Amino acid sequence: MKRVVVTGLGAITPLGNTVESFWKNILAGKSGIGPITKFDTSKFKTHFAAEVKDFNPESFLDKKEARKFDTFTQYAIASTDEAIADAGLDFKSMSDDQLAEVGVIWATGNGGISTFEQQLAEFHQGDGTPRFSPFFIPKMIVDIAAGAISIRHKLRGPNYCTVSACASSNTAIINAFDTIRLGKANIMVAGGSEAAITEASVGGFSAAQALSKRNDSPETASRPFDESRDGFVMGEGAGALILEDLEHALNRGAHIYAEIVGGGMAADAYHLTGTPPDGLGASLGMKKALHDAGITPDKIDYINAHATSTGLGDLSELNAVKTVFGDLPVVIGASKSMTGHLLGAAGAVESLISILAIRDGIIPPTINTTKLDEKIPEGLNIVLGQCIEKEINYVLNNTFGFGGHVASTIFKKYEA
Repeated sequence: MKRVVVTGLGAITPLGNTVESFWKNILAGKSGIGPITKFDTSKFKTHFAAEVKDFNPESFLDKKEARKFDTFTQYAIASTDEAIADAGLDFKSMSDDQLAEVGVIWATGNGGISTFEQQLAEFHQGDGTPRFSPFFIPKMIVDIAAGAISIRHKLRGPNYCTVSACASSNTAIINAFDTIRLGKANIMVAGGSEAAITEASVGGFSAAQALSKRNDSPETASRPFDESRDGFVMGEGAGALILEDLEHALNRGAHIYAEIVGGGMAADAYHLTGTPPDGLGASLGMKKALHDAGITPDKIDYINAHATSTGLGDLSELNAVKTVFGDLPVVIGASKSMTGHLLGAAGAVESLISILAIRDGIIPPTINTTKLDEKIPEGLNIVLGQCIEKEINYVLNNTFGFGGHVASTIFKKYEA
């Protein structure tokens, strides 16, 4: 099968709207979490989230065009524009045959949820006459970001959306990886976006007892593995990757960030929203990713943990890590302590972190965690408080979602 490399990155995040600004703030251990500004939270138990700041869709879309898209699609377009430029790709100069070899697999967990809420609210506040926007359906449906990216750049290869809750964008990356290595495309735009900081979304997760209520100190609310963690912090944004057939990338002289070498998908088959205490599904996903990459657990230098800061979820994942890695000195980090949980976009944004960690030989810190939960298995090497400089050859990136979805990816330092 063909080798697949990463040649472009793009980001819209609570810590910066470019890859390098995001990475700078991650390494500085900054928190992107603060009071919610998108709606009045006075009736809610949770008043904070990790919002994207200073985002203006009209900086890359004209006003009329921007109105056609929900925010999650705007984030998708902005991040992919950066990734495409970063990869040095000029799709306008490509022939129809070449564009037929370029595809898009884009993920989201919630799609246009803000559009859905807005349109229903306007309907019920009116006289009952159905006056929905003609853009309602195309703004709302989950696959529209993939379609919008394809249309914007005339990309005629495989095009669809993956939805597996918070594992969605890791699933998209794995599918794009498989598409290229099986020879079904030369280039794939892959990633995910989410814009679900809305009344219904915050209210629903709050009702499920999933969100932190640390309203007096939101910037410290996301504290993975800490004994005082009380739930996750919702985030939003997008992460975009350009995946490319190695030979194609070399022929055009592309810059190569890293190689993607493995992807594993599995299921907890346990509970709609909970994870099994032993982390069976997670351990299966990690084992499958290692098998796919053709490596043993001792090769992994860094695990970017899913680590949402929920009581049972964090322990389930670490039990799974212990099952797969035993007492190996792999370093475990939890970047959601800074970004919050970007739901369907989490895997893509954390893939950026994984790839940049390989590039720079730096593992970002886990902030806010001051006292590890005593139930955590012994012998695990969790990075806390500050970055670690380390040569990194392999990174494992975990994501898990409601419904028991598991998706783990492995990135490798590129060697000719």
